[in-house]
Amino acid sequence: METIVNTLVDYIWGNALVYLALGVGLYFTILTKAVQFRYIPEMIRLLRERKESKEGISSFQAFCMALSGRVGVGNIAGVATAIAAGGPGAVFWMGVMAFLGGASAFIESTLAQLYKEKADGQYRGGSPYYIEKGLKLKGFAIFVAFVICLSYGVLVPGIQANTIATSFNTAFHIPPFITGAVIVVLLGLIIFGGVKRIARVADKIVPIMALAYVILTLIILGANVSEIPDMLKLIITSAFGTNEIFGGIVGTAIAWGVRRSVFSNVAGAGEATFSSAAAEVSHPAKQGLVQGFSIYIDTIIVCTATALMILITGMYNVTPSGTTAPLVENIPGVVAGTAYTQAAVSTVFLDFGSGFVAIAIFLFAFTTLMAYYYIAETTIVYLDNKLRFPMLKLVLKIIFLLVVYVGSVQSVSLMWGLGDIGFGSMSYLNFIAIVLLTKPAIQVLRDYDRQKKAGLDPIFDPREVGIKNADFWIEYSNSHKRK
Repeated sequence: METIVNTLVDYIWGNALVYLALGVGLYFTILTKAVQFRYIPEMIRLLRERKESKEGISSFQAFCMALSGRVGVGNIAGVATAIAAGGPGAVFWMGVMAFLGGASAFIESTLAQLYKEKADGQYRGGSPYYIEKGLKLKGFAIFVAFVICLSYGVLVPGIQANTIATSFNTAFHIPPFITGAVIVVLLGLIIFGGVKRIARVADKIVPIMALAYVILTLIILGANVSEIPDMLKLIITSAFGTNEIFGGIVGTAIAWGVRRSVFSNVAGAGEATFSSAAAEVSHPAKQGLVQGFSIYIDTIIVCTATALMILITGMYNVTPSGTTAPLVENIPGVVAGTAYTQAAVSTVFLDFGSGFVAIAIFLFAFTTLMAYYYIAETTIVYLDNKLRFPMLKLVLKIIFLLVVYVGSVQSVSLMWGLGDIGFGSMSYLNFIAIVLLTKPAIQVLRDYDRQKKAGLDPIFDPREVGIKNADFWIEYSNSHKRK
């Protein structure tokens, strides 16, 4: 089974996806005139908008829900595996992908808002919705919905559950089957409460856990402050092939940096489109900007924090993909993943370090599982509206919780392989879709630019820019004008 999975991963995550992710990010950076940079103050301002309704959640809650999906084990275990396979230079290329990915994240989340609709009393939207309405390709949209539902309902959740169970076993010696059972009970209490409960939990846990993790990093950097210049030099020289040890694996560093960046922040992969569509905003571009900012939080802050802790303490090994002889072996016998981060934290906090990382992983991964369920449920709602299968949501809940438990007790490599297959498949489909939908996304941005320059709080009316099938926004605009 693992051999088959690993073979599929090698095909899906080959150079084609690396170039596609980089190319799409650069393409949208140019077309939007670097929207992810020029609107940073506006991104921060929009986070303070807390408007919500019975149908929708606030922009900040949608931001936290998306961030809960972005900030997961990829930020801890994923960064470690990138360093282990691509060397310290992979960290630099993760950052490059994040900056370019901010534009992709803006585009996909803006499209999600543009083509959202009301379903079962809530705002629903995401990649299947904008593929059907924007591209008028219903068959393709249904196929994408199936792939996303399969990925987030079956293939991907096991990574998060497995990492929680492994870290708790390492830190507290708790058997994985016990940890898995606890996760299932807690998660069940939340997902049976609906999207509002998921949003309320996310907007309380996510900011606190991210802040605590960054503070921990600063303490570790402070304890090793004299090593910072050498560490930064190591990252840069490794990224550009001038390091004597890592100079021969520049291509591997780029590939793994992009791969783990996409896995962590999922910019352009479609994940954040579902929570973005649920937000109550007056203009689609507002949520696009908010989600663009979440890329910085995820990769530039949280992922970089993990990388700096690992590198500055020297708690890592590097064995490039396809080789057996390590280039660096600082901690012999330690498997790449959360153990690197736990070892790094323990150099300063001793026995407390492993436990702290285990708790951080639990919070990161648990909120990610909430986001995964919401995404899978939204695709079920889409499919139910199109295909009319009753009881699908209940079946999804049962399957999702079962997968979470099984993932807790399965092997690490199998879970990561299945997750890579899920994320890679979705990424191809969504990158292609958002490129094909470039025109309406740019029209929305230009409308936002125009209204901001006029000193207005932008309110969207698709008729003014010639966009069709945005029925929600026609109704919204008419309602606003009546008021």
